[in-house]
Amino acid sequence: MGNLLILFIASLGLCHFVALLYVLYNYWWVPHRVQFIMSSQGIRGPPYEFTHGNNKQILQMQKEAYSKPMALTHDIFPRVLPHVYSYIKKYGKNYLSWNGVQAQLVITDPELQGDSLVTSESEKRARQRKLANYAFHGESLKNMIPAIIASVETMLEKWKGKEGKEMEVFQEFGLLTSEMISRTAFSSSYLEGEKIFDMLMKLSAITGRNMYKAKILFIGKFWEPADEIESDKLAKMIHDSVMKIVKQKEEKVMTREADNFGRDFLGLLLNAYHDPDEKIRLSIQYVVGECKSSYFAGQKTTNSLLAWTILLLAINADWQDKARAEVIEVFGNQNPNSQGIAKLKIITMIINETLRLYPPVHGVVRKVEREV
Repeated sequence: MGNLLILFIASLGLCHFVALLYVLYNYWWVPHRVQFIMSSQGIRGPPYEFTHGNNKQILQMQKEAYSKPMALTHDIFPRVLPHVYSYIKKYGKNYLSWNGVQAQLVITDPELQGDSLVTSESEKRARQRKLANYAFHGESLKNMIPAIIASVETMLEKWKGKEGKEMEVFQEFGLLTSEMISRTAFSSSYLEGEKIFDMLMKLSAITGRNMYKAKILFIGKFWEPADEIESDKLAKMIHDSVMKIVKQKEEKVMTREADNFGRDFLGLLLNAYHDPDEKIRLSIQYVVGECKSSYFAGQKTTNSLLAWTILLLAINADWQDKARAEVIEVFGNQNPNSQGIAKLKIITMIINETLRLYPPVHGVVRKVEREV
């Protein structure tokens, strides 16, 4: 019995020792080694702090920045990304920071960012990019205009009942862009698309509030936080909802109720999903992922652009008058069309200036997949 107890205590001690080595290696040695290597190449940054990296410091900077009232100014960088603003001033345009134990090389020098957001040599990836480009350019965009007009008309009709009252336009444009993407991406299934969007917004909120929370890797094997359980549940529901729409479209084609999968974004993806060539056929995971991306990339960015544009027009009444005069000159009392939209030079200038001052995307994350 005594030997058994000694063996048990020794095993327990060994487990604790191995766990301690694991933590020290991954949460102390590796970060400091990376920091040393980067520093030797001239890349400095805020020092790594055990387990949480720079997260506590970043959260404190954000809390201080958001607590102060903001003047009506275009200088919003210190407010939106206070930590990046502070680190650039201290360490230069390119620096090393830490999201928990994860090293992040932040590059803000345009010359080092490359020519494109996504680069890949594979034939399948080239086809995927071509498919996305086709879905959102040229003739495909022209076909989306009636659906977009229908969504805007619905919103404006709702606004008539709020004349003289204060409105939260950012929230209104959120509903508008959600409906527009649902109509253009899922066409006849856009009501189901709006359910998917609602779940994606909940998932986005969970991701946002956990962005700078440090994670201890081995603890996740024994205990899952409530947010992680909820995000897994939402991810499964989103996948199931997209699959439901996919099955409905497939059944219509199989029963010859429809000749094809349609010309909306999901229809184009499904054509590629059913491609007879296995080398370039898209997986169902990719189809679901692209539907999610079209919402995240399309809805939030467009919502932000619309809100900032309206604010800038409200501040600059002379440009508001110029924009209104141009729209009346080109379209009169008619709904917009693709030919006329191309002639709107002042509107284009206003949109481009808004994008310059308030870009909806402030960063792109890339993951290093191999040693370089």
